[in-house]
Amino acid sequence: MCRPALKLLALLLLLPFAATSLHAQDWAKARLEASPRHREWVPLKHGNRTVQAYVVYPEVKGKVPVVILIHEIFGLSDWAREMADEIAAAGYIVIAPDLLSGFGPNNGGSSAFPDQEATVKAISALDPAGVTADLDAAADYAKTIPSANGKLTVAGFCWGGSKSFAFATHRHDLSAAFVFYGTPPPDSELSKITAPVYGFYASNDARIGATVPGTIVAMKAAGKKYEPITYDSAGHGFMRAGEDPTNTVAGNKTAREQAFTRLTTILQQISSGKPTASLTTPHSSHTLKASVKPASQVLCHDPNMQMPQQISQMSGSM
Repeated sequence: MCRPALKLLALLLLLPFAATSLHAQDWAKARLEASPRHREWVPLKHGNRTVQAYVVYPEVKGKVPVVILIHEIFGLSDWAREMADEIAAAGYIVIAPDLLSGFGPNNGGSSAFPDQEATVKAISALDPAGVTADLDAAADYAKTIPSANGKLTVAGFCWGGSKSFAFATHRHDLSAAFVFYGTPPPDSELSKITAPVYGFYASNDARIGATVPGTIVAMKAAGKKYEPITYDSAGHGFMRAGEDPTNTVAGNKTAREQAFTRLTTILQQISSGKPTASLTTPHSSHTLKASVKPASQVLCHDPNMQMPQQISQMSGSM
């Protein structure tokens, strides 16, 4: 075989490994492997379906709240599991269901997909009712954990942020819903929410940021607690990008640090039974600014997202 043909063959053989490495987020995996916390996979059964859930326990003395973590459109990636571990390190039990359980090659989950594109396509095809049922299974399991104190919250990122907001309209035993750069449910669903909703948004993310003003109006009209904070100079996906060693956007790192502090502070208030106070920082703002998307930024999104009607309603009322 001639040398050019051999080089081409070698390149073709390496491509799958390159895709796997890119998808693996090795930096997050390394942090997980260094974690001292107890982590386990738990099969959550409901009906004829089994969802694999990644459960992380904190190293604490007493009983603590549970956080249901909803992953991005990239599936239950190494970063999503590392995020679960980090929240557990702050003192909370975290349940992160793999919502792609059984939908991957050979009936596998998120890790069974060959690349990011295939994962996104599979997430996009998920039945919303099925996602809600999977999250219900995780929430029901949370109620059975002996070291849990009975308080339940949900936190989602991007696609998962939208699902977190939607889950708050369905699940009425939540103490809080944390929405990281996700879109809201329709206005007609907001009246069903019983828990406070805390929003985390980026100033350089007009696609999602454009939904926030209308959501403020609609949630106020529904008599619901909604506290959004928009972090200056950050882009979409800043919770992941802000700790990625290859990140070149300083605003992502700052936003991530501030947002994580806000998240854990609110969780501490919930755990102690104290009223949750409004939390702002000198570098965060409720004011949306012009979007400047870094060229190197990898976006996650809900492909079925439709801009809510609240925006036009708000414009008509101004």
